[in-house]
This record gives sequence, C-alpha cells and structure tokens, in this order.
Amino acid sequence: MAEAKDTFLTYKGKPLVRNGKTVYYGNMSDPFVVCLTIQSNKDFKDISLSEKVLIQLISTDPEVVNPKEKIIKKSEKTGLFTALDLGAVWLERALKK
Repeated sequence: MAEAKDTFLTYKGKPLVRNGKTVYYGNMSDPFVVCLTIQSNKDFKDISLSEKVLIQLISTDPEVVNPKEKIIKKSEKTGLFTALDLGAVWLERALKK
C-alpha cells in the first residue's frame, strides 16, 4: 500500500505545488504566493518542454475577493526555470516588506 506524502518539492526553501499546467510557489499561509501558468510547450526529442510561462505574484489576503485585485505583478517568460527564478525574486522582495 502506498504511503501518503506530507512533504513537497521545494525551491529555495519554499514549496512547489503543481496542478495540471499551473505551479504554485510559496506558502499559502504567507501574504503572497507566485502562480506559474504554462501557456505553451515545445517538443524536444521525446519530452515536452515549457515554452511560454505566465508569472503572477498573488496576494493570499482572504478579504480581497476580486481576482484582478489579488494580482500584484505579472509577466511572461520563456522557460519554466527563468519564470520560477523571477517569481522567487518577486516573492522574496514582497515578503520582506
């Protein structure tokens, strides 16, 4: 019988959680998280690589109900690592404020 995992994959000490083509980076208990949405892929040999990735710094404040108001910053980058690296910088700076 398979055991349930209580640990997440992490990047720079913060958890990464994937749901389909969306990856959330950060703790949901913090004031902000980063949402990475894979918009397109390209094939390389026998694997599919992320090409266009939408990055959004999102407020986790439950009092903000309008989804457009939750988005603090957004950008689009080529490649998942480039997008994740920029998102990590945004998140680090937002959590220091």
